[in-house]
Amino acid sequence: MTITIVGHGYVGLVSACCFADFGNEVYVIGHTPSKIERLKNGDPLIYEPGLKELLEKNIKANRLHFTLEYPEAVSKSEIVFITVGTPPKENGEADLEMVFDVGKQIAKNLKKKFTVISCKSTVPVGTNKQIEKILNENRPVGVEIAVASCPEFLREGSGLHDTFFADRVVIGSYSQKAINLLLELHEPITGKKVITDLASAELIKYASNSVLAMKISFANLISFYCEKAGGDVETVLDAVGFDKRIGRVFMDPGVGYGGSCFPKDVRALTSTGNLLGINTSLLQATEDINQEARMNFLNKIIKYSGGKTIGVWGLAFKPNTDDIRFAPSIDILHALLDKGYAVKVYDQEAFGNVKKIFGDKLIYSKDPYEAATGCDAIAILTDWNEFKHIDLDKIKSIMKKPVIIDGRNIYLPEVMKKLGFTYYSTGRVPVTQ
Repeated sequence: MTITIVGHGYVGLVSACCFADFGNEVYVIGHTPSKIERLKNGDPLIYEPGLKELLEKNIKANRLHFTLEYPEAVSKSEIVFITVGTPPKENGEADLEMVFDVGKQIAKNLKKKFTVISCKSTVPVGTNKQIEKILNENRPVGVEIAVASCPEFLREGSGLHDTFFADRVVIGSYSQKAINLLLELHEPITGKKVITDLASAELIKYASNSVLAMKISFANLISFYCEKAGGDVETVLDAVGFDKRIGRVFMDPGVGYGGSCFPKDVRALTSTGNLLGINTSLLQATEDINQEARMNFLNKIIKYSGGKTIGVWGLAFKPNTDDIRFAPSIDILHALLDKGYAVKVYDQEAFGNVKKIFGDKLIYSKDPYEAATGCDAIAILTDWNEFKHIDLDKIKSIMKKPVIIDGRNIYLPEVMKKLGFTYYSTGRVPVTQ
């Protein structure tokens, strides 16, 4: 079938490439001419493993088209997806201005007798009913529409896998015709199909992300206990995770969660709960602990580095992405610079985005070894694989002092002790020489 996707961020572009690869004709609408030209030439604009190759393949097959024009795309499509951003306002509420504006533009360009408008953007409960109202106010006479909520669950760094091999596909709508079309589109995906109403579909996305965020904050809370009492958080969480009701996945202590989803979604669900008169203290505690984890790590750097030159390995909020939105590194780098530290940084993918924020305030290194040279300590903020397999003997020889402060627990304490490092990790007994 022919579909349109409005927006070409992580969700929009990954979805477009995957649906095109299923054999559909896919139009992607953007609003920046330079970005559309780059996409047409096979530049995905973002780093996501395998995405460039899939983009080029489907452009070459003439299944994937990029445009600035709504009429060209919307008028031909059976399904139109909204995938634009919903950034947080200062009060935590989701900013829906782009979603509603896109809804108006879609409505004005509808021509088919029946079109499904499906929102993949993460939006608060009740938003799709507002979208439906906008569509009905602006659509041409005689054009039938149906609104659906079809949230995404892809992880940055694993976006293609999570789309092709989704655990579940959630379709929320009051229209059986819309449900049938969306089921047909998603037929190649073998995950569980969850058919529900609009409100439930909207809440499923927020509930999923909030549970995952809570697991990370819970792991960090337990790490605080371990650091105070002398326990080993990895042993504790491994044992807890053996309980099949709980599991170990996402119980990762460290510098806390970041990215484009968890921080804003927890805040948005909190904001919605406050509007509905619901006690949101569990969600608020999740966010508070996340901030405490960042400050706990920063305090370790200040306390244990013993000098003013710090090497930072990893800037993206997680490996296999260049995304630094709400990344722990941003808060920590700002704080170190404010305190007069010289900061040498390395991240093979995130440099471009980091330079937009910090400019020449940081010392950018070509590899982890250059970032470590002459440093009083190294701080690890992202668990890229290259850090796990690095030559630690060489690292020790080029540092001013062999001190590593690890926010991702990528090394074993007993190994670091044998190698002669002073090693501070998260929720584990420090290694001192």
